Amino acid sequence: MRKTSYRAGTPAWVDLSTPDIDATTAFYGALFGWRATETSEDYGGYIRYELDGEAVAGAGPLMADGQPIVWSSYFAVDDADAAAARIADAGGQAIVAPMDVMNLGRMGVFVDPTGAAFGIWQAGTFPGAGIVNEPGSLIWNEMLTRDVSRSTSFYRDALGLTSKASEGTEVPYTELQVDGKTVAGMMDISGPEWPAEMPPQWVVYFDVTDCDAACAKVEELGGMVAVPPTDIPIGRFAVLTDPQGASFSIIQMNE
Repeated sequence: MRKTSYRAGTPAWVDLSTPDIDATTAFYGALFGWRATETSEDYGGYIRYELDGEAVAGAGPLMADGQPIVWSSYFAVDDADAAAARIADAGGQAIVAPMDVMNLGRMGVFVDPTGAAFGIWQAGTFPGAGIVNEPGSLIWNEMLTRDVSRSTSFYRDALGLTSKASEGTEVPYTELQVDGKTVAGMMDISGPEWPAEMPPQWVVYFDVTDCDAACAKVEELGGMVAVPPTDIPIGRFAVLTDPQGASFSIIQMNE
């Protein structure tokens, strides 16, 4: 699916903080077919990945000691400064206050009251991912939380996301919606089956045509399979780790 704009509250972009841009580019290029665009000093080493000529994700170097190696999700907003004020009122805290990114747009990074980090993006000349829901591109953003009630109320107040219980799932699952359309999900990780050390977080899923083959490719490229291919009602998914330690998921949707 090609995209040229995003409704406020919808995940519009994902990027990766990594200690090795070159190795990261080689890994995701071999796995998903991504090509890195040219970089410039103006972007601080940040690069954009493209698939079929469309932007799909970004990556940047670690900027501080202790910064996690992690994929981040950015939600579209109409006004980054107004959104930052709502986030603060709802109990969130700013990591990076709203700032201009050249003429591309205006961004900010925050932590919600449960400790999960997320970003916001007010589009300028760059709306976000130009292709989604196709093999090699972003297909889903999901929050893992130990307090579903607190999390849903926060994202409602901060970003205007409404919530509903998903039907037909084996475990409780919450859908996050914009104007009645599901745009992201939320899962409760408070149960004993989840590792106690796992922090609340937003995770990303990329679409693949063959989950098992993609897992084999990840291992061939030096990554790891954290959760092996598993069937769920909508398809077959796996949780993976790239060679630098960033976790991400893949899913092969049912026909």
